[in-house]
Amino acid sequence: MADDEKKIIIDEDWKEQAQKEKEALKEQEKVEHEKEAEPRPPMPEANFSGLVSMLATQAFYALGLIRPEEDKEKKVEPDWDIAKFNIDMLGMLEEKCKSNLTEEEAGLLKSTLEQLRMLFVQLSKKE
Repeated sequence: MADDEKKIIIDEDWKEQAQKEKEALKEQEKVEHEKEAEPRPPMPEANFSGLVSMLATQAFYALGLIRPEEDKEKKVEPDWDIAKFNIDMLGMLEEKCKSNLTEEEAGLLKSTLEQLRMLFVQLSKKE
């Protein structure tokens, strides 16, 4: 009857390995949690020049003049509709904000629009 009883064999190496993996997982979770807890840098102040810059950046991106690092070598076709939309949004801002802007703000908007419109025409002629 002693032979009929099942023996339980405990593999100490397996237990140690499982414990090490468990500890490594806990450490990884702790590091990830600490990264999440790090404060983000403060957002810049919301102002008119930031809005003009944001819309202009979108237009430059749509024209293919600004690209992510991984796309630097690729030939990117301009997205004319999105570029035009962002340029038109800046034009609408110029029209709606007439006489409500400081001299600096009006100058920034005017020069940004001139530059974008010129680039749009120049790039569209190459197509």
